[in-house]
Amino acid sequence: MALDLAALRAHFPSLAGGLAFFDGPGGTQTPRPVADAIAATLTGPLSNRGGVSLSELNAEHAVAGFRAAFADLLGVPADGIVHGRSATQLTYDFSRHLAKGWNAGDEIVLSRLDHDANVRPWVQAAERAGVTVRWIEIDVTTMELDLDSYERALSTRTRLVAVTAASNVLGTVPPVRRIADRAHAVGAYVYVDGVHYAAHRPVDVSALGADLFVCSPYKFLGPHCGVLAADPEFLGTLRPDKLVPSSDAVPERFEFGTLPYETLAGATAAVDFLAEMDPGEGTTRRERLGRSFDSLHEHELALRTRLEEGLRALGDAVTLYSKAPERTPTLLMDLEGRDAREAQSHLAARGVVAPAGSFYAYEPFTALKLPDPALRVGLAPYTTDDDVDRLLDGLATFL
Repeated sequence: MALDLAALRAHFPSLAGGLAFFDGPGGTQTPRPVADAIAATLTGPLSNRGGVSLSELNAEHAVAGFRAAFADLLGVPADGIVHGRSATQLTYDFSRHLAKGWNAGDEIVLSRLDHDANVRPWVQAAERAGVTVRWIEIDVTTMELDLDSYERALSTRTRLVAVTAASNVLGTVPPVRRIADRAHAVGAYVYVDGVHYAAHRPVDVSALGADLFVCSPYKFLGPHCGVLAADPEFLGTLRPDKLVPSSDAVPERFEFGTLPYETLAGATAAVDFLAEMDPGEGTTRRERLGRSFDSLHEHELALRTRLEEGLRALGDAVTLYSKAPERTPTLLMDLEGRDAREAQSHLAARGVVAPAGSFYAYEPFTALKLPDPALRVGLAPYTTDDDVDRLLDGLATFL
């Protein structure tokens, strides 16, 4: 298994400028087939969905193609795929849907490891419903979730557990299935933020134990939107506020207003692109996705090892916070007490894109007292050995 990097990179117009991109955790570069799919759909012919004219059928096909593609990517039925403007918007929506069944005295459990998009919507919904928020803490020595604190937080009053499948700043991959099994044992639902995870690992929502799983295609080569995946039967138990004439079918009842058909087509093209990175002999798109993600993991692990070895060679000048045994190729660091924004500017002047900030990870930055800003570097399918060496050289000259 191996990615053909030269062939893969040739599909990305933005790489022709010579920049080395390490900002993938905030959004990857986009391959030409994705842009082509967006343009072709938008220029149509295209109308609102219907079954008569070609333009109406094109809209229908864009929606059906999107649901089928993300069903293959996430391992759920096609009618368990919900489109949203973003993962944040979807989480806010579903916090309101689920909170309709909460009562004063109920409890929910959140994680200190999470991006604020999987924290604040639940905190605010809990405040409105008079529900208590409990917390899973972070083990500062390993940067993993403290599962003892999770056990203390759980009770028969727990209605929801919301947890990330991978930290967007530390890369930590928690044992989501173990967390989900304990939640289900007390009768709670599990909402999983897979925005960072889905960019690096194959996803099987059922195997993770998630009742609801959300991700963002622009983190894995697609356009800016959000996708929620769940069992259609479970979605059928949720009653969102909606317009009277709009469809009450699942999943349409959760999608408000006219869908962006061109964005759906672009997201579908991104899934197809991922499936063809190293498809092997897979006969289905899901099989090809599995093979491609295996190759991607191998590629990113080798690059992460190269990068970490180079950072260790810089000695005490670099403090690396990403150290969980199970993690994605995303590294958060501090540089000898220097302002990370200065490092970002220094690298940018050398054609290396590596952002500084706290990246909406309010809880981990607060709980761990991390320096704000910190420098975050993340690897993507198009990252090369040369990119890593340029980053390391740039950090060395900065220090």
